[in-house]
Amino acid sequence: MKLLLTGANGFVGRYVQAALPCVPLADGLDLRDRAALTAAVAAMRPDAVLHLAAQSFVPAAFENPRETFDINFTGTLNLLEALQAAEFRGRMLFVGSGDTYGQVSEAALPVREDHPLRPRNPYAVSKVAAEALCYQWSQTSGFEIVMVRPFNHIGPGQSPRFVLADFARQVMEIRLGRRAPVLQVGDIDVTRDFTDVRDVVRAYGLLLERGRNGEVYNVCSGREYRIRDLLQQLLTLAGIDATIEQDPARLRRAEQRRIVASFAALQRDTGWQPAIPMEQSLQDLLNDWEKPLR
Repeated sequence: MKLLLTGANGFVGRYVQAALPCVPLADGLDLRDRAALTAAVAAMRPDAVLHLAAQSFVPAAFENPRETFDINFTGTLNLLEALQAAEFRGRMLFVGSGDTYGQVSEAALPVREDHPLRPRNPYAVSKVAAEALCYQWSQTSGFEIVMVRPFNHIGPGQSPRFVLADFARQVMEIRLGRRAPVLQVGDIDVTRDFTDVRDVVRAYGLLLERGRNGEVYNVCSGREYRIRDLLQQLLTLAGIDATIEQDPARLRRAEQRRIVASFAALQRDTGWQPAIPMEQSLQDLLNDWEKPLR
């Protein structure tokens, strides 16, 4: 099977390339370049598509919402039209975001796929719009589309713009004597649903095979982790102590206090469940930072 992968050079894309035989979209090809995208898809004639490419950093989305929308929504439309022009008859997996649910009350936890979408940032809005577009195409085009809403990922190679990768870097810097034993943090008394990126990619592969056309699936661990507890676990794994200091610059407004989601639909249709324990994910994160910091 010839699997076309967009977003191949991103954090998740690199794991997809390692786990699934795929053909990355030409390096440097911009989804906003409709003509180039159409030509590339026509030349490749894929059997399946995994659409990961996106502008996914929320602060950047607030700074430039139009660019985020152009990449995430218009880029998706360009891809769908390119597939149609190439007479694609396979299946596409569209990667959305758990962020599309917006503020979820504690009474509604764990979040299920039928929960209303109330996006609260431009990135989430762009993903809601692109997902709606994909649903429409799943019903009216000649090919199938399955949609996913992944929650927080964790794993080696993740940008330190993301919380646990940032903490792992700080912890390793302390362990190697590169900084004083003081950790700079934001609000760490919130909870999040983290899944190891390797488990996430395995879910994507299974959904390409067994997901239902037009259906949307949460990809999550179904476990609620308090950020403070994970930070403490990183310190324990590294064998160090440190003072924790809250940096006002790291605080985000209107933060969701608790989040945990359900992967029951994904498990029902594919048999998937998370396999990599959190301790291994955290240890792998620390190990990943050790080499560049030495």
